[in-house]
Amino acid sequence: MSNIHPSAVVEDGAQIAASAKIGPLCYVSGKAKIGENVQLIAHVTILGDTTIGEGTIVFPGAVLGAGPQDHGNEFKEEAKLIIGKRNIIRENVTMHAGTPKEHFTTTVGDDGMFMINSHVAHDCVVGNNVIMTNNAVIGGSLIPMLTLGIPGGHVRIGDGAILGGNCAVHQFVRIGRKAMIGGMTGVDRDVIPFGIVTCERGKLRGLNVIGLKRSGFEEKVVKSISHAYMYIFKGKEDNFETRLEKAKEKFKDNDMVMEQIAFIEEALSGRRKIMVSD
Repeated sequence: MSNIHPSAVVEDGAQIAASAKIGPLCYVSGKAKIGENVQLIAHVTILGDTTIGEGTIVFPGAVLGAGPQDHGNEFKEEAKLIIGKRNIIRENVTMHAGTPKEHFTTTVGDDGMFMINSHVAHDCVVGNNVIMTNNAVIGGSLIPMLTLGIPGGHVRIGDGAILGGNCAVHQFVRIGRKAMIGGMTGVDRDVIPFGIVTCERGKLRGLNVIGLKRSGFEEKVVKSISHAYMYIFKGKEDNFETRLEKAKEKFKDNDMVMEQIAFIEEALSGRRKIMVSD
C-alpha cells in the first residue's frame, strides 16, 4: 500500500483500511484493525488485538494494546483494546489491553483527546468526548471486582468528562458524565455526573457549571441542578441518605438530577464509596 511508509513494520494479517496512513518506523501487529482515515504519524506501536476507529490520529511514541501491568495477566492471546472514532492520541500515550477479569477488553469511545503521557489501564471503559490532559492516569486492578462485591468494570469514565493534568484515578472508581477532575488530584471514590473535584486528595467542590453552560445547557437547567446539589450535599435537615431519598420525589421531573441520584444509589448499593462535599 502506498500509504504505508517503507520503514514501517506491518505484520501479516493486519487489517488496514485503504485510506489509513502508517508513518515511518511504526509497528502494527498482525491482529490489529486500522480503520478508514486513521493516521499513525510516526514511531507508533500497535500491539495485539487492537482496533482503531476511523479518523483517529495517533502521534509519535504512543503504545496501544500492550499487555496489562497485572501480575499473572501480563499477556493473553484473547486480550483486546478497542478505540473508537475520531480520537486524538498524543505523544507517549499508553492504553493497555484487557484481562480475563473483565472479558479481556479495554474500551475507549469516540471523539476523545488523550494528551501527552496519559494512560488508560487494562479493562477500563472510557466514554465519548473524554479529555485526559497531560499525565492523567486511570488505573486497572490487581483484584477481580466481583471478589469485593463491586459490580461493573474497573475505572469507568463517563461521556464528556475532563481529567486535569497529573490527576490519578484509583482502581474501581467511576467518573460520571461531564464531571471535571482538577489537575494534581487523586480520586479514590466515585464522582457524580456534572461534579467538579479538586485537591491533592480529591474533594467534591460543586458542579461543573461552566462546562455545562459550554455544552449548551440552558441557564434554568443549570440552576435547577445546582439547587438539587445544594439540597442533597449541603442540606442541614436529616442525614445524607434521607435527603437522597426525599430528592427522588422532590426532583423526579428533572432527568439530570435523577441521573445523579441513580449514580449515587448504584455506588451505595455496590459497596462503592461516593465523593461527597465538605
